[in-house]
Amino acid sequence: MIMYTEKQARAILEKVVAMSKADECSATLAGSIGGNVRFALNNVSTSGVVSDVSLGVQVAYGKRVGIATINQFDDASLERVVRRAEELAKLAPENPEFMPALPKQEYVTTDTFDESIAAITPLYRAQVVKDSIDPSKAEKLIAAGFLTDNVGFTAMANSNGNFAYQRTTGLDYTCTVRTEDGSGSGWVGRNESSVSKFDTGEAIRPAIAKAKGSQGAKALEPGKYTVILEPAAAGGLISFMMFGFDARQADEGRSFLTRKGGGNKIGEKVFDTRVNLFSDPAYPGLAVVPWDQEGLPRTRVDIVKNGKVDSLQYSRYWAKLKEKTARGQPGNLIMSGGNKSTADLVKSTQKGVLVTRTWYIRLVDPQTMLLTGLTRDGTFYIEDGEIKYPIKNFRFNESPVIMLNNVEELGKPIRLSGDESSLLMMIPPMKLRDFTFTSLSDAV
Repeated sequence: MIMYTEKQARAILEKVVAMSKADECSATLAGSIGGNVRFALNNVSTSGVVSDVSLGVQVAYGKRVGIATINQFDDASLERVVRRAEELAKLAPENPEFMPALPKQEYVTTDTFDESIAAITPLYRAQVVKDSIDPSKAEKLIAAGFLTDNVGFTAMANSNGNFAYQRTTGLDYTCTVRTEDGSGSGWVGRNESSVSKFDTGEAIRPAIAKAKGSQGAKALEPGKYTVILEPAAAGGLISFMMFGFDARQADEGRSFLTRKGGGNKIGEKVFDTRVNLFSDPAYPGLAVVPWDQEGLPRTRVDIVKNGKVDSLQYSRYWAKLKEKTARGQPGNLIMSGGNKSTADLVKSTQKGVLVTRTWYIRLVDPQTMLLTGLTRDGTFYIEDGEIKYPIKNFRFNESPVIMLNNVEELGKPIRLSGDESSLLMMIPPMKLRDFTFTSLSDAV
């Protein structure tokens, strides 16, 4: 695959826009080269490199919209994809929520490209696997995991003169370590902006310790407990909650942010005063592309400030209808915290439960944001500031809204990738009271 430069991408996109005979035309060119290696049972199972580049063209005649895509870029192919989009637009019914192409925009500069990730080789991937498997085998444990790295670009242009181009890189690693009899399990996940920030040996150690330490788990009666959620466990719940920060859902009565009598809860206190959530596309170490899927600029935005809802996401259509300012969908989420580690939070806990990870999370009720799911890969009972013994996993029924009203203490935020929301996140470990466990789970 060709990694198109800004100049090359602009030339293709401007050619496409100029070919269109429709009232307006928007085009997006994006590509990536992604390397991966998967291992299981202490052996490599698959590895490879996947590359792709595609062009998407959207045209409109009035409020009739047509979209077509292609992965060939000679003049004849470009002409063909434009004409196909136009044909589809002429056949389409009018879209009552149609919004015209954006005028020229200004985007902040964000640092989303790292040379060290772009330079990753198969040898590096193999070394990560070796550094995961060798210490696991030394402890008579079994490791399984997945490493992905990617380098890519995205560019867009439209008939109103708007253009943008950005290069990106990413590095993701997960590993589950289990005992030979399957009775103990530990897990680690890392999402990093640079190779220099990722140390496989450092990452695998807690997963090994939890795999060994979670054997012989005892049953603890379900109920409400003080919990310490590690960042990955808390992030799984919070990423689900962010779907509710949409103004349209709230205004139409479909969200936990719907106000009684109509409207939404912007300006109202919904969480503990220590809860602060914001998005910043240029946040150091967590930078994202500075525009959303509509091409709207992303800027620093307070979402929750001292427990109060400070802003909601307004699409261009809903913003026009409600006479508000449209805001680009966030690409990241940062939650403020303190300086303490998970271990520090354990030391200050008289009785409670430590949760490594939340898994298989599903939405039960969008109007209360009630979620259900399971703990996994290391759940432990805490007493007098120490981990006393492993406990069987629980099913929980809990709302992150209630959870974030029961804050005892917040630790130091850690970088995560949001599984459900696709947000990059900085989330702290959390000490919370009255977390609801409803039943036991036989899962490890």
